[in-house]
Amino acid sequence: MLRKILHKVRGHQTPSRKILEDEYVQWLSFANAGMMDRGNLYCFDLAIRNLPTDNPIIEIGSFCGLSTNMITYCLARHNKHNKVFTSDRWIFEGAEAGRRIGHSGIDHTEYRSFVMDTFKRNVSFFSKDNLPHPIEVFSDDFFDMWSKKQQAKDLFGRDVHLGGPISFAFVDGNHTYEYAKRDFENIATFLDPGGYVFFDDSSDEAGFGSSDLMKEILVHPDFECVAKNPHYLFKKKK
Repeated sequence: MLRKILHKVRGHQTPSRKILEDEYVQWLSFANAGMMDRGNLYCFDLAIRNLPTDNPIIEIGSFCGLSTNMITYCLARHNKHNKVFTSDRWIFEGAEAGRRIGHSGIDHTEYRSFVMDTFKRNVSFFSKDNLPHPIEVFSDDFFDMWSKKQQAKDLFGRDVHLGGPISFAFVDGNHTYEYAKRDFENIATFLDPGGYVFFDDSSDEAGFGSSDLMKEILVHPDFECVAKNPHYLFKKKK
């Protein structure tokens, strides 16, 4: 997680982005913790404005809900009503359960609970008109459940039916090559023709395994890159 934070800080110092200025998002970002590149909103808006269907949106990795709330805001901004499903276990790299953080009286188990409660509070407030369905599982398990069209209980205690085609996916989970590739392959299985997949921390300079994956998707016959800002947004051609 610290590596990702440092990458975000460096990214904010690089002005080579298309920036979508929005008053609401500015106020949202003041109140909602998160590690969001300023170029991401442009990509969210581009994809959501052009969604091919009203099929669900999937987000892999949620943290405190900043990107989740940006996605639901873009949906409202363009008068779209797609349901949003998120997948996260809130297990952080380098965070050993029960170990105290620095010289504080807080351990990583308490920290995880705090972040999850913060996520719930943030999306309950900022996304109350289209409350997402957070599923507390890793993405591999999420897609297994999705492929089997299973019933699940979301973080708010609601019963929800999983499965079917999806219109857009945002990938911000495990950034290693192996995990990112599995996420992409799973998403590609369910993604609508004309649907979008957006990878956070995938820029050429990011240094994550997901950056290596981008080179493969760039030559994939079924996908085309529609934005690089600096992270990659792809559209499924067929």
